[in-house]
Amino acid sequence: MKLKYLGHSAFYIESGNFKCLIDPFLNGNPMAKSSPDDFTDISHIFVTHGHGDHLGDTIEIAKKNDSTVITNFEIAAFLGDSGVNAHPMHIGGRTKFDFGTVKMTPALHGSGIQTSDGMIYGGNPCGFVIEIEGKKIYHAGDTGLTMDMKLLEIENIDIAILPIGGNFTMDINDAVRAVEFIKPKKIIPIHYDTFPIIEASPQEFKDKIQDVEVIILESNGEYSL
Repeated sequence: MKLKYLGHSAFYIESGNFKCLIDPFLNGNPMAKSSPDDFTDISHIFVTHGHGDHLGDTIEIAKKNDSTVITNFEIAAFLGDSGVNAHPMHIGGRTKFDFGTVKMTPALHGSGIQTSDGMIYGGNPCGFVIEIEGKKIYHAGDTGLTMDMKLLEIENIDIAILPIGGNFTMDINDAVRAVEFIKPKKIIPIHYDTFPIIEASPQEFKDKIQDVEVIILESNGEYSL
């Protein structure tokens, strides 16, 4: 299984015929080195919430690739009105797909979708536990520290993808506490340095973590699981 960090919170994951994007914010992302046109044969897209830096280029990519978007019910309905094939879920739901299993987890954040007519309701923000080939990847989405993360300890997470940038999400210290709750085998920090207001040092985060491997990826950096 290959993971590629696309900057901010965006990821590409490939495992056989399963080729997915998570929060594909590429156009307008100063950290991104890829564009929507770089991705073909995308089978699935995961969207954690409706903000533009996460919903991103979902509609364009999904239409070009005939992808299935996995997201909350409200965003799925919005995407369906735009001609996108979407699979709705909600917090606590766990569903089997042909590639593996997905559980939607809580996130403490917002989810409004900005449109030409103003902001519309985007349902509950979320994270995902994605199980592929017996490996579990937890993408937290945008979230503050929450005690709900303690429940993830029993999931035996292989890689936790956690925001560290502060202001809109957990900062470094709260992300360290999140690691204590989740007890993953490995961690990839995200959602930092894209904009001045979320500047943070992934090395500082790494230095504060004990007994868990921290993987710092540059934009377009890859990791094999």
